[in-house]
Amino acid sequence: LSPFGARVHAPWATAVMARLLEAHHVEIDVMWSDDGIVFRIPEGELDPKVELFFPAPEELEDRVVRRLADTSLFAARFRENAGRALLLTRRRPGQRSPLWAQRRKAASLLSVAAQYRDFPIVLETYRECLQDVFDLPGLTDLMHRVRRREVRVVEVESKRPSPFAQALLFNYVAQFMYEGDAPLAERRAQALTIDFAQLKELLGEAALRELLDLEAIAEVVQQIQRRAHPLRHADAVHDLLLTLGDQSAAQLAARCEDAAELERWLTDLRAARRVVRVKMGPGTENVHGGGERYIAAEDAGRYRDALGVVSPPGLPEAFLERVDDALGDLVARHARTHGPFTALDLAQRFGLGAAPIEAALRRLAARDKVVEGEFLPGGHGQEWCDTDVLRRIKRKSLAKLRQEVEPVEPPALARFLVDWHGLDRPGHGLDAVLDVVEQLQGVGIPASVLEREVLPARVEDYAPGDLDRLCAAGEIIWRGVGSLGGTDGRLALYLADAFPALAPPPDAVDDAQAQAVMRALADRGASFFDDLVRAVDGFAPDVLEALWTLVWAGRVTNDTLVPVRARLGGGGPARRGRRPRGLGPGFRSRRRGAPGSEGRWTLLPDPETDGPGATARRTALTRQLLERHGVLTREGVASEGLAGGFSAVYPVLKAMEEAGQVRRGYFVAGLGATQFALPGADDRLRFSREPSEEARPARLLAATDPANPYGAALPWPDSAAGRPERAAGARVVLLHGALIGFVTRGGKGLLTFLPDDAADHAHAAKALSEALAAADLHRRPVIETIDGERAGQSPLRAALEAAGFRHSYDGLVLPRGR
Repeated sequence: LSPFGARVHAPWATAVMARLLEAHHVEIDVMWSDDGIVFRIPEGELDPKVELFFPAPEELEDRVVRRLADTSLFAARFRENAGRALLLTRRRPGQRSPLWAQRRKAASLLSVAAQYRDFPIVLETYRECLQDVFDLPGLTDLMHRVRRREVRVVEVESKRPSPFAQALLFNYVAQFMYEGDAPLAERRAQALTIDFAQLKELLGEAALRELLDLEAIAEVVQQIQRRAHPLRHADAVHDLLLTLGDQSAAQLAARCEDAAELERWLTDLRAARRVVRVKMGPGTENVHGGGERYIAAEDAGRYRDALGVVSPPGLPEAFLERVDDALGDLVARHARTHGPFTALDLAQRFGLGAAPIEAALRRLAARDKVVEGEFLPGGHGQEWCDTDVLRRIKRKSLAKLRQEVEPVEPPALARFLVDWHGLDRPGHGLDAVLDVVEQLQGVGIPASVLEREVLPARVEDYAPGDLDRLCAAGEIIWRGVGSLGGTDGRLALYLADAFPALAPPPDAVDDAQAQAVMRALADRGASFFDDLVRAVDGFAPDVLEALWTLVWAGRVTNDTLVPVRARLGGGGPARRGRRPRGLGPGFRSRRRGAPGSEGRWTLLPDPETDGPGATARRTALTRQLLERHGVLTREGVASEGLAGGFSAVYPVLKAMEEAGQVRRGYFVAGLGATQFALPGADDRLRFSREPSEEARPARLLAATDPANPYGAALPWPDSAAGRPERAAGARVVLLHGALIGFVTRGGKGLLTFLPDDAADHAHAAKALSEALAAADLHRRPVIETIDGERAGQSPLRAALEAAGFRHSYDGLVLPRGR
């Protein structure tokens, strides 16, 4: 807030914007009025320092002049000045031109005029802005007074704006009301933390050889070369030469509807001095039909200055005027009318060495007219392409890629996930455990399910000690992701190096005892439980509960999972002789600590303060989601509980698609239209369209297993008897990817989703019964209800008894030892 008026505030805002851009490297929104200036810095992680808003008086003019041309004020004043100078032509004299048309014409004129430092209208616009609109002397004097402390600066942070600030904010909303008009989900704060410059660095340069499609390139070249319209008269020949540049007689003949007429047209055009036949330099005889070419008379001076081509006498003087960057103009035109090309190819066409062509291309690249990269599939080395042409090729290539995959039905996604997570080919040993952890990083899995069902399904002969060994070796970190009540809670595993980039911020903890434990761990470092009790000077049961409060809040971890297993096994009094799981069958503990207090406890680093920047974390998280899901859908991201939802990772996915690292398409029918797949994952999904003959007929999975898409990416089927849920201890039965059964927590209830067809119904019932009989549902497997009815009265009873269940007073029981 400032009382010095808009003439001071306007250059002040311009100079400060330049400093903020240097400091934060993000887009800054700014608005000024007579009462002050409003800045919006959406991606700043911290509040900018107050010094950034008070530039040094000596650098004010330089910053304002350098930034002025990028402001809307400069564009508006240039449009007015160009209109007064009659440089903006009107199609209908005497009638007003629409404002949008004036803006477009002025923008086009400014893009050309900016190439000439002494263009009078540009100079007049600078003079008008700096002298008539801005009060630079007044601003310079103000900054001197602030430096000398003659003007006091006061920082105020308030929950509600003052009347002056409220008026400024109202004007800001009015000015930017339609800026970035997009769906609400795309404008969430979480999605505004993407620094696209850093994102490009993280993703690397686009490997466009794998992305661009040869057919798309051919289509775009067909359009920009105007091959769809054959030459039918002499004027068309002259227009083509103006558009494409020099052409040989053979090239022109290939474009004619009647090649026999071409010689007569060229003779007439040459006689009228509209077309010139020239001899190109040495080395062009075998390029594009020979070294003798035809050019439009308007280009005679350009070819003379660039290539030394001698034109016949009799041409108008206007066509022979000196051209500042003649070679650059020829190279730019070639780029506009061709697909990706190499500098050597262009040098051979013009009969020049590669060095001058490279220099001209570098000048054009500095003005964002052309880009260098690897574009042509099967090509070698660096190529060049016009920016707009490359944009069109990418759009067509992406459109073709999106149309290649016909969406599969939802059960195919379930079959794909089983294959993607390797459940049909479990690994062996510690390397397999690391591979599984690398894929499952960050997903919260109930501790009671993690080592009993999820890991054994992926690692054959898995032993609990495997995770302990990897944790002790510093390979893996485990983190609590919320309590599930009682002694259970969700755990997330991370590779140690990936934890800072993938872990979410911890939850706040207000408990005084927990705060004391955190202070003790911060002071002492990794500590055993008894040492913590002495450091906190509290009662052991209270310290233990505070410790686990910190665990589920994501603030404390242990160098082993023994305390997690002990807590799941139930509390109880401290006693010697217990057998902690994971330490070997013959080991008995000698310590008296309560179950859940074993091992050394340590504070976890806070990702927001100890990890990389927001963009790096968002990029790493997006990559991890893709590695876990293979085919990423809006519904799949929503099931992860990610802050900001799908819109938080969409900008990264879009940038990865443009870089050729993921593919976007409609892969799974019935889900959101915006879906992304890793290269190769889309093919595997397509191969999962039909069940494999080698696949198991039915599979029982934990309902919370990431390989189970139901209740996450796919909705649960409707059932009048109840609604399934992804709860700890619950399980699902999949038959070739289709959900046919849901076992409630504890195995006492069963919901079925069998086909209506009689033959399919019987087959599915048999597969369901065999899958249930082959699994250890509980310590004493008993199914009491089936689809809301008593199990003994269910039509499924016969199939279950055939699979080995026995009817009892409690329900259908699987005998022990079977």
